[in-house]
Amino acid sequence: MPGFELFGEEEKKQVQDVLDSGILMRYGFDGMRNNHWKAKELEKAIQNRMQSKHAQLVSSGTAALTVALASAGIGVGDEVIMPTFTFVASFESIMAIGAIPVLVNIDDTLTLCPISVEKAITKKTKAIMPVHMCGSMANLNALKSICTKHNLLLIEDACQAIGGSYDGKPLGSYGDLGCFSFDFVKTITSGEGGAVITNNEKYYKNADHYSDHGHDHFGNDRGAESHPFLGYNYRISELHAAVGLAQINRLDDFIAIQKRNYNILKNALQGVEGVIFRTVPEGGEENYSFLSFYLPNEKLAQKIHKAFSENGLDACFYWFNNNWHYYRKWQHLINATSLGNLSDETKSKLQEIKQKDFSQSDSWVSRNISCLIKLGWTENEMTKRANKAKKIIEHILAQ
Repeated sequence: MPGFELFGEEEKKQVQDVLDSGILMRYGFDGMRNNHWKAKELEKAIQNRMQSKHAQLVSSGTAALTVALASAGIGVGDEVIMPTFTFVASFESIMAIGAIPVLVNIDDTLTLCPISVEKAITKKTKAIMPVHMCGSMANLNALKSICTKHNLLLIEDACQAIGGSYDGKPLGSYGDLGCFSFDFVKTITSGEGGAVITNNEKYYKNADHYSDHGHDHFGNDRGAESHPFLGYNYRISELHAAVGLAQINRLDDFIAIQKRNYNILKNALQGVEGVIFRTVPEGGEENYSFLSFYLPNEKLAQKIHKAFSENGLDACFYWFNNNWHYYRKWQHLINATSLGNLSDETKSKLQEIKQKDFSQSDSWVSRNISCLIKLGWTENEMTKRANKAKKIIEHILAQ
């Protein structure tokens, strides 16, 4: 991770096809594009790889989440449960359609805690949105049971975990809808882009229409298409889709490299007393894009993370103080700071965040370090990094 580390001839060829045709838009211009339909090809490849009946490409992972929520009929005043540890796109997508984000604690998986989720359900709850952070997944079986019990939707944010699996199913395909990001730092990238997958025909048609101004895409005359409902512009371009098409065909190779490098680091830290690895739910397999582990306390985690940086071990993250990925720094959300007016209901619900007890999340995230696993590192380079990390941790924990 990320896929841009290994750009090559495959990506160049796919992009050149588009440039040679001169058609950069995914819809229309049938006679001019020399039968190149990169977005359609990529959607088909995603369907096959993710064992899903339908895939809809969009302009970003944030767009994918927004389109998925809207396609399932979620809107103004509806509540969507999400974790305290995620990317800001989670609450941005929820609020973009007028719904209300409800933050709940994570557990040792670094993802949604099922017990905390069930406690947060109200009569306004419409969906649970687990976010498979840093390459691994939530306890999807437990969350699915909660959704079934309360008649809720399960919408998977697999933007950071493409290529992982749970119970034999690709991540993103377990819930009612799944979302992926193909931005520049993801395991596979199209520069900018995302996708929604689902087995539900209605949700797919809604996503197809909603992401393109409500166009129904019937017939071959774009100007004559009808608009069954309001939509917005979340289209991907053919250029972005071309890069993504080359990358998804390389996904399994990328995962294999990540797994090799991940295991080198994990094996080096395996016997270090005081290091505990993140819990992966039974039946789950990570995509190996990060190795996440816990230290005995917050102070030691911060000290080790600082030592990593000072000794050239880049790409290791201490999320507790991160302003993109952890609730403690989301002051614009907590204070409901918006360019436009927010509903009183939304403001009131966001105010509750200040009173909520997220000490369970703090106890896990404050002790966590997540090490990015790069595709460009050779086996020898990874071994040297792993041995250096081990020595630093052992030295500090022995003090």
